[in-house]
Amino acid sequence: MAFLTVLLIAVALSMDAFAVSVVTGASSKQLKARHAFRMAAFFGFFQAFMPLVGLGASLLILNYIEPIDHWIAFGLLFGVGVKMIYESFKLKTESANLDPAKISVLFILSIATSIDALAVGITLSVVTTAFLSTVLFIGLVTFVLSYLGIYIGIKIGHFFENKIEALGGLVLIAIGLKILLQHLLS
Repeated sequence: MAFLTVLLIAVALSMDAFAVSVVTGASSKQLKARHAFRMAAFFGFFQAFMPLVGLGASLLILNYIEPIDHWIAFGLLFGVGVKMIYESFKLKTESANLDPAKISVLFILSIATSIDALAVGITLSVVTTAFLSTVLFIGLVTFVLSYLGIYIGIKIGHFFENKIEALGGLVLIAIGLKILLQHLLS
């Protein structure tokens, strides 16, 4: 898989965590650097871990789905992308009321923002052989964007939050379409 595609997937998957980080920064201006680091580490870890769970699930059924794997990849990326776009238009006040300094809150937010990565993990298992480096890169990108998101939130608040998540959804849909078209046209 080309580096640009992996980068786009990583950035798109990071958008949920980035949006939560921006909201957290905007609503909790008293956050310290250690809180930002811990939140980014949680988000990065779960964004890297959940595709591994998806890989495990896909390995159990890979022989059965191989003839239609391109359709599955397209369907999952399209579905996740549409979900991200839909959620970008919903009001998000629940994360603003949570205390990100608490480990239990970080755990819940990390799982909630990485569910999409589980589905993408199933997709990645059929489109790349460099799976481990890809998921580590996704985790790293999520860490960096989440860390920056907190400080962006402190500075500019909620202005870009929904637009960024919608853009991430559009990127995933485009990548799914690219996978489908490459297979159908080859």
